[in-house]
Amino acid sequence: MKKLLLFFASLIFVSVGLAEERWLDLAVEGGHNGKHVVIITGDEEYRSEESGPMLGKILSETHGFNVRVCFAIDPEHGYIDPNNQKNIPGLEALANADLMIISTRFRQLPDDQYAHLAAYLNAGKPVIGFRTATHAFTGGGATGDFKWNQFGLKILGEKWAGHHGGHKREGARGVVVEENKDHPILNGATDVFATSDVYGTRNLDQQAATVLLRGAVTETLEPDSKPIQGPKNDPMQALAWIREYSAPDGTTKGQAFCTTAGASDDFRSEGLRRLVINAALHLTGLQVPENADVTPIDPFEPTFYGFIREEGYFKNLNLRPSDFVVGKTRQTGLPGQKK
Repeated sequence: MKKLLLFFASLIFVSVGLAEERWLDLAVEGGHNGKHVVIITGDEEYRSEESGPMLGKILSETHGFNVRVCFAIDPEHGYIDPNNQKNIPGLEALANADLMIISTRFRQLPDDQYAHLAAYLNAGKPVIGFRTATHAFTGGGATGDFKWNQFGLKILGEKWAGHHGGHKREGARGVVVEENKDHPILNGATDVFATSDVYGTRNLDQQAATVLLRGAVTETLEPDSKPIQGPKNDPMQALAWIREYSAPDGTTKGQAFCTTAGASDDFRSEGLRRLVINAALHLTGLQVPENADVTPIDPFEPTFYGFIREEGYFKNLNLRPSDFVVGKTRQTGLPGQKK
C-alpha cells in the first residue's frame, strides 16, 4: 500500500510539474508592491516569447510585481510554439491580476480561455498592448456580443491598418507630443527607437485618446537614422497613447495603453523599455520615477523579427517557460542561426 501511495504521489508531482511548465511565474521574495501582472505572449513574427519574460523580470525583480508570463504552447508536448494560434494556458491568473500586458497576433483561442480575458476586462482593469495587440485575435470567437477579432479596435483603440513605414527598411523614432510631455508615462522615456516600422493609425479617435508619442519614419533601421522627408511624416502616425475602453459587458470602463512599437528587437531601446514599465506603474496606481531602472535582469539579445515557417523548428528548439526563469535566458533564433 505504501508503495502504491508513493506511486500516485509521484504521478501527482509530475502532473503538477507539467502544468507549471506551461507558463512562467516570477514571484517577489521581498519588497512585493502588492500588485500582480499577467503578460500574454504569442505571435509568429515579433518574438514576444523573448520580450515577455524580459519585461516580466524587470517588473518583478526591480519593481516588486508578482508576474505570470503566458505563452503559446503546444498542447501535447508543452514546448513554446508561437505558430500555434489556439492555446495560451495559464490565463486563469487574470482573476487576481491588477494589470494585463498583451502582445499576441491573430490568436483563435478556445471559449474557456477567452472567458478569463472577458472577466478581466469586465472588471475594468487596465491593459497594456503593444505591436500586434492591435490585431491580437482573429476568427469568429465571441463572449456574449463581444467579438474577439475587434479587441484591438474596441479595447486599444486601433486595429490592423497596415505598415506605414517600409517594413524591415525604415525604423521609427518616438516624437513626444508637446502638450502631453509631462505625462508620467513619459518620465525618462523621451528617447524611443524601434527597428520595426510604425503602423498606420487610421481608426484611433485622437480626440478621445491622449497621444503621448508620434512615430517619425526613419531612413534606416539604425538608431541614429534621420527622419525621412515627405508625406510619410506629415502627419506622423500615433506611436503610443492612453485611452478609456468600454468592456465586453458594454457598461464597465477601464484604461488601456498601447504602442505600435514592440518587436523583441525594439526593446533594445532603453526608452521603449522605460515607456512600458512606466505605463505598468501608472496604470496600477504606483508612483512613476523620474528615470525608472529598466536594466534587463538577464542578458537580452533579442532575435530580429520575422516569420519562422520551417517545419519542426519549434519542436526541435524545445523552448520552455523554465528556460526564462531568473538567471536563465534563451533566444528563439532564426533558421540557420546558431542558438
